[in-house]
Amino acid sequence: MRKALDALYGAALVGACLSMILIASLVFLQVLARLLDRVVMLFGMPRFGFIVPSLAEIGGFLFVASAFLALPAALRSAGHVRVTLALRYLGARGDRIMTGFVLLVALALAVFATWSIGALTMSSYTRGSLSYGLVAIALWIPQAVMTTGLGILVIALVDELLAVLRGGDAAFRTIERNREIDEGAH
Repeated sequence: MRKALDALYGAALVGACLSMILIASLVFLQVLARLLDRVVMLFGMPRFGFIVPSLAEIGGFLFVASAFLALPAALRSAGHVRVTLALRYLGARGDRIMTGFVLLVALALAVFATWSIGALTMSSYTRGSLSYGLVAIALWIPQAVMTTGLGILVIALVDELLAVLRGGDAAFRTIERNREIDEGAH
């Protein structure tokens, strides 16, 4: 089961990385086209006028995909910002209780967000909602990616909560403790 979950989190992270690569590629292509237009104009030739239609909108959708798909991997690798100063003074039992409490609250929020965005996705699909850019994109597509990222985050939060309830440590707490040791905090 651990391998399947790690593969799921890894696949979501790969999707996030591919989204960022696609953003960079589209922007690079647009910049290159503008430079080419400037060069040909210097030689008195007409511009090619190549543009990536709806670049800002597509880039925004891809950025949202990247952010939401990276959530589970960021959780597992302690990539989210957390203030752990008080946990040092609670002892091992207090640390475990607070970590479990935080995971429970995060799980409730993630389930609510997943449900809400999922309902919005279904509504957009049913109504046939489209984006306003030059390239009309069905809004359910980026919304479905958001829902997927949040759904995988819910799975990751349940995974972490179960580890704490079984008496173990959440993966992010282990990483945070190791980080504190490396940084010399006691």
